Amino acid sequence: MKGRVWALFCCLAVLLSACGSSPDPVMEALAPAEEERLVVYTSHKEEVYGPIVKEFEERTGIWVEVVTGGTNELLERISGERQEPRCDVMFGGGVESLQMYEDCFEPYTGSGAALLKPGLRPEGDRWTPFSSLPVVLIYNTRLVSSEEVTSWADLLDSRWRGRIAFADPAVSGSSYTAAITMLLCLSGDLWENLAAFEENLDGRILEDSGDVVTAVDTGSCSIGVTLEETALKRQSQGANIAIVYPEEGTSTLPDGTALVLGARHGDNAKAFLEFVQGADVQALVVSDFARRSVRSDVADRDSLPAVKGIDYDAHWASGIKEEFLSRWEAGRGEGGA
Repeated sequence: MKGRVWALFCCLAVLLSACGSSPDPVMEALAPAEEERLVVYTSHKEEVYGPIVKEFEERTGIWVEVVTGGTNELLERISGERQEPRCDVMFGGGVESLQMYEDCFEPYTGSGAALLKPGLRPEGDRWTPFSSLPVVLIYNTRLVSSEEVTSWADLLDSRWRGRIAFADPAVSGSSYTAAITMLLCLSGDLWENLAAFEENLDGRILEDSGDVVTAVDTGSCSIGVTLEETALKRQSQGANIAIVYPEEGTSTLPDGTALVLGARHGDNAKAFLEFVQGADVQALVVSDFARRSVRSDVADRDSLPAVKGIDYDAHWASGIKEEFLSRWEAGRGEGGA
């Protein structure tokens, strides 16, 4: 209830400010005390952040203001507000993105840090993992048989030229993770393999990662690369897709939650980090969000296979991103041929 009242208060305050009116004493009375507030920037969809924020408000009595947007947009905003931070918590975003803005975040070690699955806790604790997101391959079950797609190497096979659904890694953070995962799993020169893959896309590059499953489901593409979570959700909704866990292995990077450096409501922000990494929310991650928990004491769905994970260095991946994107854009300039 408090969260809904606070949201209404914020909307009315903005409207009155736009009209040049003075704040209403009644609305001022509704506003929470500073120590009861929390400002969260999130790139998650409402179906994810909504129930979590609501439960957090009900359990703690803290009033949460949510600001939504794309990961890069919000991180740039946080960076621009460093002198006077408005945001307390960044909720969402792949680890490469958070890593690139690590100077904007304050290290925080959660009480459940020892229970995190191996490889998911970042060095220095500049962010805390929220859910584990394996990258997978998918194929249209009406157009492709199971033995035709088994590995990352298949993405370089000329028979799939122009038939691969892949989002632009210059736009999509998850697509960049997928591309780096593929390159790590392939033998040979990193950049030569990137050029070969881009050539096999034949200029067909999707602008949104959410379009990958749709393209494969409708048959406009035969195979694609996406996150396990996305594929599982669409599969449960009847999409004509099957999921492949590449035989070479795949990355299982988490998305994260980070405490903004100099946050005005630091204690409340730490309480939120504890909450989202707690057992209750991690159980919700598994049951409602088709994701994998980051805690070793919270079991994933029985139907999910064990994943052959690869060594994915987020620091390294962040460090080569500029060169990757430069080469990627150069390949697009050549028409992908």
